[in-house]
Order: sequence, then structure tokens, then C-alpha cells
Amino acid sequence: MAGGLLALLDDVALIARAAAASVDDVAAAAGKTSVKAAGVVVDDAAVTPRYVTGIQPARELPMIWRITKGSLVNKLVIILPVALLLSWLAPWALTPILMLGGTYLCFEGAHKVLHKLKGHGKGEGDTHAQGADKTAADEDKLVKGAIMTDLILSAEIMVISLNEVAHQPMAFRAAVLVVVAIGITALVYGAVGVLVKMDDIGLHMTERGGPGAAFGRGLVTAMPKVLSTIAVVGTFAMLWVGGHIILVGLAEFGVTWPYDTIHSLEVAAGGGILGWLVNTFFSLVFGLLWGMVVALTVDGVQALTGRKEAAAH
Repeated sequence: MAGGLLALLDDVALIARAAAASVDDVAAAAGKTSVKAAGVVVDDAAVTPRYVTGIQPARELPMIWRITKGSLVNKLVIILPVALLLSWLAPWALTPILMLGGTYLCFEGAHKVLHKLKGHGKGEGDTHAQGADKTAADEDKLVKGAIMTDLILSAEIMVISLNEVAHQPMAFRAAVLVVVAIGITALVYGAVGVLVKMDDIGLHMTERGGPGAAFGRGLVTAMPKVLSTIAVVGTFAMLWVGGHIILVGLAEFGVTWPYDTIHSLEVAAGGGILGWLVNTFFSLVFGLLWGMVVALTVDGVQALTGRKEAAAH
């Protein structure tokens, strides 16, 4: 009896170790895939604060919480089942889907660059004084818009992550995507919540006076610049990630010279951090060029069809 009990305990310990190893493997894979999706994550964090601009401070965090719940629904209820089904029935579709998403990222990044070069968007963000005019219907509209934007970015995050573990068993893929979905959502919207409240914290410290007043004034002054910097980093990240996705996708479809050229430059730089910087820079440049072509094409089509003028009005 004692021998049987000891054998059973050994089996339980073996199962526990295997389970712990599996958890570690899932966590490691989720961390690796999240890094691959870093550009989209940064852009997600950069985009979201604009949806609560002009909202009363007391409504900012409740709105972010609503967007957070919508983001989880996007990732876990809508995107996750579709992505897993595709990886099972049509794994060949992952690369074209990634390239479509990469093209969207390049287009968005290039569109922002063109917008900046043309001098548009000045004076945006001066809507805090209008916060009292926002109604419940206005808030609902803003939340729905934020969740729709999140759906596009979340789809790209999840497909990038899935592509990294596409060779793993289905259960492992599902576990990794669940961890990525929850972890990235918590990271992005937790960071957004902190960012949108920092100026309020600074204002409160200023009003209290004392030693913290100067620091509070510094926070209030710095936050618009911080948000602008994050937006710029987000744009660069979109172009870098999008460009890299397109380069890899083209290579898989037989158009290898752009990827091979950049890889040769990376090797010539000696690899390591310097090589990574070279690869990142030229991937960004390629993404910008790819996005410019798409953006100019879209603008040309809109101009020909009259949709651009209608949107301006």
C-alpha cells in the first residue's frame, strides 16, 4: 500500500512538473510573441488617449474601462476563434493576412507623416474646455469608435502572435493567444489610464502647494509633450513593424531581394544591437515607402470619386 501511495505521489509530482513546464513555455512564448507585436502595442497606447480628450476628468477612467472590456471581447471572443480556425483549416492564409495588416500599418504611419508634412492637425487636443458639453450619447460614440480601432490593431497583434507559434499544437497556440490578449490589454489600457490622469495628478499637487507644487506644475506642462512623443514613437513603430512584415511576406512569395538586401546590410553592420538598428531603420524606410504608395493611391482614388471633398465637408 505504501509503495503504491509513493508511486502515485511520484506520478502526481511528475504531472505537476510537466504542468509547470508547460506554463513556463506558454509564458515564454507569449513574451516572445508580444515583443514581435510591440509596434502595434505602442501605437494602440498612443491612439487611445485621444478618445477621452475633452471628457470630464471624472468620466475618463470609466470610459477607458469600457474600452478595455471591449478590447478583451475583440481579442478573446471575436479574433481568437477566427485566428485559431484559420491556423487549423487554412494556415497558408496567415501570411497574406499578415501582409494586409502590415500594409494597413504602413498606410496609417505614412498617412500620419503626410498629414504632418502638409501642416494638418495643428490645434488638435484643445478640447478640454468642451468636456462639460459631452453627453452620454457622445461618450457611447467615442467608446464605439475606440473599440472599432482596437479591433483592427488587436487583430494585427493576435495574428502576429499566432504566426510565431503556428507550428505548435492547437492547445498551446490557444493558451499563448489568451495570455497575449489579457497581458497586452492590461498593459496598454493600464498605461493609458495612467497617462490620461497624470495631468490631473499634477494639477492636484499644484493646488495643494508645498514642496510638490513645482513637480505638479512640471507634470501638467510635460504631459502634452509626453503624449506627442508617444504618438511619434507609435508612428515609427507602425512603419517599422509594417515594413518588416511586408519584407518577410514578399520573401515567402519569392520576391526576396528587398529582404536579402536589408539582411546583408544587417550582417555588414556586425549583427548585435547595431545590426538590429540597421535592420529596423531600413525596415522603417521600406514601410514608409510602401505606405506612401498606398496612401497616395487611396488619396488619388478618393479625389477621382469625389469622396475626399465629401469627407472634408
